[in-house]
Amino acid sequence: MSKSGDRKSIFITGAASGMGKATADLFAEKGWFVGATDVNEAGLRALESEIGTDNCFISTLDVTDGDAFTTVLETFAKDTNGTLDLLFNNAGIGAGGFFDEMTFDEVMAVVNVNFVGVMRGIHLAYPLLKATPNSLCFTTSSSSATYGMPGIAVYSATKHAVKGLTEALSIEFARHGVRAADVLPGLIDTPILPDGTQDGAPTEGMFRLMPASSVADSVWDAYHTPEKLHWYVPEEIGDLDKAAGNTPELVREQIKSTGPLAMVIKEMEEQAAASRK
Repeated sequence: MSKSGDRKSIFITGAASGMGKATADLFAEKGWFVGATDVNEAGLRALESEIGTDNCFISTLDVTDGDAFTTVLETFAKDTNGTLDLLFNNAGIGAGGFFDEMTFDEVMAVVNVNFVGVMRGIHLAYPLLKATPNSLCFTTSSSSATYGMPGIAVYSATKHAVKGLTEALSIEFARHGVRAADVLPGLIDTPILPDGTQDGAPTEGMFRLMPASSVADSVWDAYHTPEKLHWYVPEEIGDLDKAAGNTPELVREQIKSTGPLAMVIKEMEEQAAASRK
């Protein structure tokens, strides 16, 4: 018998902290077998100790390393008898700054982790998903995929790409019974946030600081809600997505005229609220 036994399985990238760890904790609590990967070995060992060796497969993994990704998934598949119920492409990095002031190596580092790494993970894991009834390919996008955000242009671009890829694959993969969806988190309390962000975060509105567990809950709900494509955390981010899609020029002018990001968020929240009336 495989290590997972008759349990459902989830494979998570970026599982050592933040949203990935919260998801690993939740699914282990629900009785799933958890595949957890990250570049942070110490974090993975702590996770293994917390949820139990018999309940997980852990491995260090740089999602930009194709050979390593192949090997890790092949090893994981031995523990699940070649099946995978839920792939959670969560690993990502953030890099801020004006695009023209970033080196191209810095630009490509974000692209390679946040988008190429996602595509690689999906491509490599797809045979396992195909072999599993009702499987789900789930990926972390971002609220910055609603409108391209200045100061994080490359990060925002990769998340737009993830969102578009997910939409297309949700149609393509249906021919094999595989689902695809994504999560678009707003401001989540994770280590990826710049220092001091938590202290100055809003306590209300769509960009209020949310716990990592709120994203984990969305991953769980996504598996059990086949028809839903985009999961917004909090749900008001969906209003922003609609507003930005309907009036991108207005949003652009608001961003240009208001300056500080805090003011941009306020203006966009007001626009989203008005669109609901």
